[in-house]
Amino acid sequence: RLVDVLAGVVLALVGLLLTPFVALLIAFESGRPIFYHQIRLGRGGRPFRMTKFRTMVNDAEPDGEPRWSVVGDPRMTRVGAFLRRTRLDEVPNVLSVLRGEMSMVGPRPERPEFFERLERDIPLYRARLVVAPGLTGWAQIKHHYGDSVEDARMKLGYDLYYVKHQTLSFDVRILLSTIWTTLKMEGR
Repeated sequence: RLVDVLAGVVLALVGLLLTPFVALLIAFESGRPIFYHQIRLGRGGRPFRMTKFRTMVNDAEPDGEPRWSVVGDPRMTRVGAFLRRTRLDEVPNVLSVLRGEMSMVGPRPERPEFFERLERDIPLYRARLVVAPGLTGWAQIKHHYGDSVEDARMKLGYDLYYVKHQTLSFDVRILLSTIWTTLKMEGR
């Protein structure tokens, strides 16, 4: 937790510097709101409200039906595509880290609507909830962005490996890999 708080404070300071510029870019291209809020599942399946910079058009799910983002998603804005490639869209999640709802490293927090389906279709999917979800994780750096049940099945293997082998040195390795991915703009 100490590492989460220390890294979270550093990321929060970076976020304070970047937020006005990112907010202007989002507002200029697609208006308000700047932030996007979504319910995700945390440790033990407890729901929490996650905040990110908005990367899609307003009302991206007009019928209320949750959808995975796919390659070339027409709902994505140009600024949003840049924010995702650089993973800057995740910076506001530092608030969830500081509140203890997330960790810097762990399985990606999932939307309850997707979790129900994935838990039904993938054995042991609930096991990933034994640790706090993370801003980054072993699955996020080892496997591409998931947009299907099969992708979730592949990522679960990485998540369970992380749960079993979680150490401070492993977390540092994941954080360094994430920084490298961010610098290379390989996010999606």
